[in-house]
This record gives sequence, structure tokens and C-alpha cells, in this order.
Amino acid sequence: MDRVCYAAPLEGLTTWLWRRVHHDIFGGADKYFTPFLSPNANRSFQTKELREISRNGGLPVVPQLLTARADHFIWAARTLADMGYEQVDLNAGCPAGTVTAKHKGAGLLIRPDELDALLEGVFTALPDMRISVKTRIGGRSDDEWPALLAIYDRYPIHELTVHPRVQRDFYSGTARRAVFDWTRRHTSLPLVYNGDVAAPDDPAFDAGLVMAGRGLMADPALLRRARGGPPASRQELIAFHDALAGGYEAELGDQPALHRLWELWAYLVRAFPGAEPYLKRMRKCRSLAEYRPLARTVLTGLPLRWEEQGG
Repeated sequence: MDRVCYAAPLEGLTTWLWRRVHHDIFGGADKYFTPFLSPNANRSFQTKELREISRNGGLPVVPQLLTARADHFIWAARTLADMGYEQVDLNAGCPAGTVTAKHKGAGLLIRPDELDALLEGVFTALPDMRISVKTRIGGRSDDEWPALLAIYDRYPIHELTVHPRVQRDFYSGTARRAVFDWTRRHTSLPLVYNGDVAAPDDPAFDAGLVMAGRGLMADPALLRRARGGPPASRQELIAFHDALAGGYEAELGDQPALHRLWELWAYLVRAFPGAEPYLKRMRKCRSLAEYRPLARTVLTGLPLRWEEQGG
């Protein structure tokens, strides 16, 4: 089944380690988008950002940039091009208040003139680079979307990923798929759908390019299943968990690794009906030694959701 499937960026979750382990066990995504990098006036990436962009050998990775400044984006994009990256992505969708207050992420959508100026500066300076954009459909109302789409239409955007929520929604409610359908009829830009993709038979997979985020965290084999492949086996999930746990411990140490695993289970818990009480106990653990037996009980002893549903 010829479907193009991307892995969305989730801060603190879809790290270089997660991308490598996911690719090796579940066959991977057509593209992995990194959690956002924040270029600044110092013209240098943070140490954690350098880890994200320097450990992707062989994987189809697209760095995402979060900035409201064209000069910052241009510096970062050129630096990434020198590292071998062929595409960079502009984050125009992060709804966090600490981000939008600085006119970044979805904050750009509340100030269309600033979005337009940013895009003009970027595309003028980088005519030969593939620049994609991940966007929401407005700040307060989806009535803002036609005017925002008109701005995007003025530029040769490589791919426009549309998450059909507005900034004030954060991640509540349901994505406005009708707005995405409208968008397909009103632009010639290459579109990628993102938002509430959690099942392999989601109609979005039949409509074109799809980017999955939270649904992929809950079902690491989602993209494989969407292409007609098998669901995650228990053995694969054990290997997936153990590789991440070991990698986090080696890189971050005991306590930070434990926090990363809590974040992972916030989504992965959906794969194991009845696992919520164990998750609550995991969150009370103070060491990996205390945590591991609980995780092992869930991974080896509880039923898998897709087994109960018949595949």
C-alpha cells in the first residue's frame, strides 16, 4: 500500500534516540520531524539541539525551527544545509503560551503581517532550499484561515502541514477536518494532514500525505499498519521499551530517564487496557530499579488493545 507517512515532532519524546529505535523496530516513517530547535542571536545551537541534529545518520530527518526572526531562521537553515540536511521546517503551530507570547509558533498566526514578513525574508534568502511549514489554522477562530492560506500561497513552500485546530484549542476538542478538506480545494501547495490520526484505517491516509504524532506514540506500529503491515507484537513493544529505557539511562542518568519514560507511558498506556493503575504506580517510583518491574508486568502480562480488537 503506497502511503506517505511522517512522524510529527513532540517535545521531549521524538528525540534522536526514539527516532532510531522506532525506525529499527517498526520500519520507520518516510520523514521524521525533530522537536523544534530555537535559533537565536548567538548563532549557535544548544548542546541538546546539537545531539538532535548530529545523530541521525541514515534516517530521513527534517529539523524544525521555532523563530519569528528571518535572520535567525536563515542562519540556522544554512548551518543545517552545511550538515547535509535538504529540508527545514518552520514551526507555525506550537500553541504554548510561553511560545506565542514571543510571537513564535502559533503566535505568528495572530500577527499575519509578521508571518508574511518572515516568509518573505526566508524565501528570498534561501531560494534553493526546501522549506516546509507546519501550521495551525488560526489563533482564535478558523475564520482566520483563508487569509492565512492566502499568505502561504504566495511562497514556494515545499510542503504545508496543516493541523486544523486554532491556537486557543491547544489539543482539546477534535481537529476540524472539514477545514482541511476546504484547504485542499483552495490551494495548489503540497499538503500534509496532521491531527487526531490514531487508527490505521483513518481516511486521512487515503487522501494524501499524513503526519501522525500522539497516535503514533500510543501505537508505534501505526504507520506500518497504515501501509498494510502487522500491528506491534508484544516482543516488539518490549524491545522498543527496553531500548529506550537503556538509552535514556545511559545518556541522561536515572532520574531524567525515569521522567522520559513517564512521558512515554502517558501515550503507550493506551495500548494496554487496564494499565492505568500501573501507570499511577510508575509515577510514584523514585528509581529505574523500582520502575522496571511495574513496566515489565504491563508489557508481559496485560492484553494488547489490538489483540482484543482482533488485530
